[in-house]
Amino acid sequence: MTVRTRLEAELSLRVTAPGRLALSVAVADSSRADSEELTVRTSGGQNPPVEAPVELPHGTRVHVLDLPADEVHIRYRAERACGDTEPEALTDADQITYTRPSRYCPSDRMIGLALEHFGRIERQRDQVREIVRYVSDRLAYIPGTSRPTDSALETLLAGEGVCRDFAHLCVTYCRSLDIPARFAAVYAPGLSPMDFHAVFEAAVDGRWYVFDATRLAPRQTLTRIATGRDAADTAFLSTLGCEIELLRSSATATTAADLPEDDGSALIALA
Repeated sequence: MTVRTRLEAELSLRVTAPGRLALSVAVADSSRADSEELTVRTSGGQNPPVEAPVELPHGTRVHVLDLPADEVHIRYRAERACGDTEPEALTDADQITYTRPSRYCPSDRMIGLALEHFGRIERQRDQVREIVRYVSDRLAYIPGTSRPTDSALETLLAGEGVCRDFAHLCVTYCRSLDIPARFAAVYAPGLSPMDFHAVFEAAVDGRWYVFDATRLAPRQTLTRIATGRDAADTAFLSTLGCEIELLRSSATATTAADLPEDDGSALIALA
C-alpha cells in the first residue's frame, strides 16, 4: 500500500554571533522526496543563500547555512509517497560501526544486564523483539523528564524518558549482544504531540529493520531524516561557529489516508 505524506519543519532562532550552522531536517536521500523546499529568512528581510546539502552516510543530508546576527526563520516542506521498502543489507562497515559503544549507548557497560535478560533467547530477531517489549514495559514516556546529556544508563536508572531515550536503551542492549543497531531521526505521521521523532534500526538476518519501543506512531509511514550511532550524530541543529538561541521549533507529518495498523510484530524497513 502506498500512502502520500506531507512533511514540514519550522525553526525560529536568535543568532547572537554570526557564523555557520548545520541543519538536518531534510528527508534522507533526495530521491525519496517527490517535492521539497527549504527557505531561510531573517527578520531584517535578508534571504541567506541555501546551498546544496552535505551528503553523509545512509542518505543523511545536512544543509550548512551562513547566518547573520538576527532572528532567523527556517521552513522545510516536502511531499513523498510511502510504500513497502526493501530492507537495506548489512555491510561489514555497518557491522563494525554499529556494534561499538557510543556516547549515549555505553553497550560495553551493560553486557551483564543484556545477557541476564536476553542471553538465553536463541534467535537474534526474537532477542530484538524482546528488547523492544522490555524497554516499552520498563520505561514511562514522559516529555521533559530527560536531559540532553543522559545516556542509556541514566535512562534505565530513571525508568522514564522520551523517544530518544527509548531508542538509546534499545540500541545499547542490542549492541551488548553483538547485534548491530543504529539510531534514526524521523518524521512520524500519527505522533501525538507532533514533533521530530527517534527510533532505532537493528540488523536481523543481515538486513536493517526499524523498531520503536515507544509505539507512538506506525512504522510503515516513518520518513528517515538522519541516521547515526546515537543522537549525537542526528541533531537537527549544530553550531559551526555561530551562537544561537532556539526560540521555537515544530515538525509536522500528515498522510492523505488513514494510518496503517502496526502491532509491532512485523519486520518493517525504514524508508
